[in-house]
Amino acid sequence: MLTPYNAAPEVFVLPSQLPIAGAGVLPVHSYLIRAHEPVLVDAGLPIDAGRFDQEVWNLVDPKDLKWVVVTHDDRDHVGSLREILAAAPNATLITNQLSVDRLAEYWNVPQHRVRAVNPGRSLDLGDRKITILRPPAYDAPSTIAVYDQKLETLFSADSFGAVLPEFASHAEDVAENDYYDGLALFTRANAPWTSLVDQDKFDKVIDLIRAVNPKTVLSAHGPVATGRTEALLEAMRKIPTMTPWLPPEDLDPEVVLERHEAELAAARADLTS
Repeated sequence: MLTPYNAAPEVFVLPSQLPIAGAGVLPVHSYLIRAHEPVLVDAGLPIDAGRFDQEVWNLVDPKDLKWVVVTHDDRDHVGSLREILAAAPNATLITNQLSVDRLAEYWNVPQHRVRAVNPGRSLDLGDRKITILRPPAYDAPSTIAVYDQKLETLFSADSFGAVLPEFASHAEDVAENDYYDGLALFTRANAPWTSLVDQDKFDKVIDLIRAVNPKTVLSAHGPVATGRTEALLEAMRKIPTMTPWLPPEDLDPEVVLERHEAELAAARADLTS
């Protein structure tokens, strides 16, 4: 895990990354909105457990955390979810019910602390309203994105993620070709189904995001992207015209994560032996 930084005055990036051999790095981010009712969006990588929790509590008192949004139940989005909810007694989990059901395969999710939502719904979170959307591309059927109306910011889950030559906190720090090539590569690998979709139907999803017109897009797998929403939507719109990209195992994010977890476990075993 890396050191948190600001994406906007009220928003902190909780950054991490996975090295992708031969391609660069894949950012893996969660976000904290330090609002009147603080909101955590996603809960980090499993290999960052402990450090992730510490960084969250450095930014907000556990008893003050009000909402935890889980965009979907993949491991790189829920690594510290149980620990966060255990430490934050007043926090409610906002997610799709399918995510809750899938999490229940290995954790008895406290249903009384869940607010299940579907795309199209809006919620009042004290000093702001959020709207739940379906992002254009995703790798889990439970995926939701969140638009913060006050911040004019879209928390887009996996959509608009990119494999980058090296870590960058903001999109303007990445060469244009590298950024959009990395977006195409990641999206084709993460959502290979996009090559099968009807272009007109896909464009309608793009148009829903365009209608919201977020000033800033915060992907779980990309740098802070402010003032380039139209360019991102156009890049995404082209994805169905491309062939899926099936990476060799050394480039697959799940394989990379499993390898790092094994290396970490071995290092801990060496320390205790």
